[in-house]
Amino acid sequence: MSDSVSRVLDVVASVLVLALAWPVLAVIALAIRQTMGSPVLFHQERAGRHGRTFEVVKFRTMRTAEPGDDGPDTDEARLTKLGRLLRATSLDELPTLMNVLRGEMSLVGPRPLPVRYLPRYSPAHARRHEVRPGITGWAQANGRNALSWDDQLDMDVWYVDNKSVLLDAKIVAATVTSVLRRDGISHEGHATRPEFPGSGVDVATGPAGRPADEAAAADTATPTES
Repeated sequence: MSDSVSRVLDVVASVLVLALAWPVLAVIALAIRQTMGSPVLFHQERAGRHGRTFEVVKFRTMRTAEPGDDGPDTDEARLTKLGRLLRATSLDELPTLMNVLRGEMSLVGPRPLPVRYLPRYSPAHARRHEVRPGITGWAQANGRNALSWDDQLDMDVWYVDNKSVLLDAKIVAATVTSVLRRDGISHEGHATRPEFPGSGVDVATGPAGRPADEAAAADTATPTES
């Protein structure tokens, strides 16, 4: 599929969804403001096509971190009831359509991951950045956050090699089914999933033999909200 065709489909679909969903966006924003305060939106730098960084925009789902309470191991505790609902239904992703309109993302593609992960990919897994990241992708249609990191990244690379309009349509349909069934919302014991330790690295041990939670705490100072 040519990049220009994909881009036209992305823009048309995003405009239609935003035009139809604006009342839902307004209600969600008000609910977040009432239950969590400001800000309503969550912003974080992510790695995009060719590894270029951009700022992803989503609805906020976690309470503000207290000092010493800002690592990925505390994300589950900071996830609010409203935030859990928004994630389960993927409604927290609606503002991300603005990233699609800006050309930073596509509707379908490998999920954009934190910039700090860039040095941790193997050369094979780094190929996931050959296309625009997506709101949903092949991995999200086949397990979401229940997948192991290596399985997800393998699926991301498979998508890069097999990208087509028909495949994208199948992924969107499968994603809708997955969301309705609430499949793979999170890894057990995590708001979303464990910190990515690196391609081929056991999540339990993390980089350089350190426990994954310890390695994550050393690398991150912001909530993941992935």
